[in-house]
Amino acid sequence: MASIDPHSINLISAFLAHEQLPAAQPPPQAVDCIVICVSAILHQAEAVFAFLAANPHATKTLVFCGGIGHSTPYLYEAVSKHPKYGHLSPIIQGQPEARVLHMIFTRCFEAVASDFRKAGGNLLIEDQSTNCGQNAIQTKHLLEDNAIPAPNSVIIVQDPTMARRTIASFVKAFAPMTPDLLSWPIIVPRVRLREHNELVYDVEGISAESLWSIPRFLGLLMGEIPRLRDDEHGYGPQGKGFIEHIDIPQDIEQAFQGLENGILGSELAKR
Repeated sequence: MASIDPHSINLISAFLAHEQLPAAQPPPQAVDCIVICVSAILHQAEAVFAFLAANPHATKTLVFCGGIGHSTPYLYEAVSKHPKYGHLSPIIQGQPEARVLHMIFTRCFEAVASDFRKAGGNLLIEDQSTNCGQNAIQTKHLLEDNAIPAPNSVIIVQDPTMARRTIASFVKAFAPMTPDLLSWPIIVPRVRLREHNELVYDVEGISAESLWSIPRFLGLLMGEIPRLRDDEHGYGPQGKGFIEHIDIPQDIEQAFQGLENGILGSELAKR
């Protein structure tokens, strides 16, 4: 991976994480709703639970969002390897992602869940969606079905490689009465080169074993930029129409092209 530039990776990663709320800090004020789009990076959910432990009145509604999709096995694996949640592994198999996280919350953070309910909080499970567009649509329906007033403010906690696209999906789904939507990625993944030009994570407060493998992380980044483009192949209004229009800055496109060329060059060098 000698030809792969960590700076380009970090530029793209920060763009996708869409850090509207500082990643490593708790939100500064209460909001109507917090939506956790469940992922295998369990540190994100743990940060939300820690926030609620200190601030049980921080939101009126907490939504666990996610059905069964192609990434669900990664969640099962993360739970099975976790020192605090591994005992749940036998009973989460086949469960939607939202129900897995609900189980972790109510069984491993029982006091936090209890205090949240005592504070009048609504705890909802959206377990039908299989992509971020459905996350948004199904969350809107879930709130309506539970007679919860349309929120004015929503924090979205999503896998940081998908956070910008997810916000754009929620904007589209809730239009024209779109609430104030804020991305709280909690983690903005960064990498660096160490000896022998090996790419490693450069993220404080979380072990590399709790994140994606480096090849998977790069694959997620490389797959995301084409989806965000508003052209016939992308997810924007001129393409599949899943999300609102997103402007991709020139430096991000240049970083993407450089990374694409670097990965291709590395693969060719192996042959």
